[in-house]
Amino acid sequence: MSRDLNLLNSDFRPQVDKFLAAVKARGIDMIVTCTYRDGDEQDALYAQGRTTPGHIVTNAKAGQSAHNYGCAIDVVPIVNGKCCWDDKADVWQQIGQIGQSCGMVWYGAPGAAFPETPHFQLTNWEKFR
Repeated sequence: MSRDLNLLNSDFRPQVDKFLAAVKARGIDMIVTCTYRDGDEQDALYAQGRTTPGHIVTNAKAGQSAHNYGCAIDVVPIVNGKCCWDDKADVWQQIGQIGQSCGMVWYGAPGAAFPETPHFQLTNWEKFR
C-alpha cells in the first residue's frame, strides 16, 4: 500500500489537496495512511477476517476498490500525539464534513452501507475502471 499522493488519479488529486489544506487550516493534525493499493494488496485485505486472521476491513476485492485506481485515500487524525482510530471521536465528524465539502464521498457518513470512517473517494470513480 502506498501513501504517495503522486499516485492519485489526476481528477482526484485537486480534491485531496483542497481537503488536506482545509483540515490543516482547521488545526487538525492528520495523516494519509493509504492512497494507491494494487490488486494483490486489495485481495489480502479482503481475505482479512474471512480466510485470514483479523477483522473484516473491506468488502472490495481487487478491481472493486477506488484505491486500485488512485481514486481513494484513507486518513487518520492525530490526537494528543497518537492516531485516533475511535470513529466516535468528534474529530472524525469534522474531518468527514471537510471531505464532503471538498466534493469527496465519505464512507463514515451516516447511512453508509459499509461504514469505513477513514475512507474518502472520488465521486463516480468507477469510470476509471
